[in-house]
Amino acid sequence: MSPTLKLLPIHQYKGVNELDPIKYYYWPVFGKMYRRRVELALGECTGGERALEVGFGTGLAFPNLHDTYKEIHGIDLTADIDAVKSVFEPMGIPLFLQKGDVLHMPQYEDNYFDTVLLISILEHLKPLELEQAFKEVKRVLKPGGQMVYGTPVEKPFMVFMFRMLGHDIRDEHFSTEKEIAAAAYKVFSQGKVLEMKSTPPIAGTVYTVGNFKK
Repeated sequence: MSPTLKLLPIHQYKGVNELDPIKYYYWPVFGKMYRRRVELALGECTGGERALEVGFGTGLAFPNLHDTYKEIHGIDLTADIDAVKSVFEPMGIPLFLQKGDVLHMPQYEDNYFDTVLLISILEHLKPLELEQAFKEVKRVLKPGGQMVYGTPVEKPFMVFMFRMLGHDIRDEHFSTEKEIAAAAYKVFSQGKVLEMKSTPPIAGTVYTVGNFKK
């Protein structure tokens, strides 16, 4: 069973720009779908010593990750690390955050993490970059460690929803969920992909969560 996302009051989040989707999590109806996709990914995380979240943004998942991991590490290209830490460290959540890119993570040694989590990150990579990203994730995972990712399903409903929010999906998403899954299966020896239906379910699958083991 997936956990409930531990949302803070929206004004408490710091360290990201106005393009961050945090506001969508609080909207009626649509917010429930946003929360559910993160909850589905968190429900696949099995716990352990160390988790790495790639593209942590506001730190939305940190309170939940803190329930099951001793250390939470994170890399992000744009977040203000000190601002994000100032939100969560007073809550007793120690963080190890750095600027970084999933394509190249020399700051982490081999076989270091129990879980690497990527929520709505991989679709922003070009298809030719996916295999490189997954090889780097696999390198930093412990033997038996897991990569958990979430990514939207590209279909007319999703394109429409992005347009309603003022975004052209083609300006932001470069890889489809099928390309992401194919690259993951190529790099990892075993894995599965879960499907999340829309609410109401008329649009079918709108999000997928992958869970792949080293």
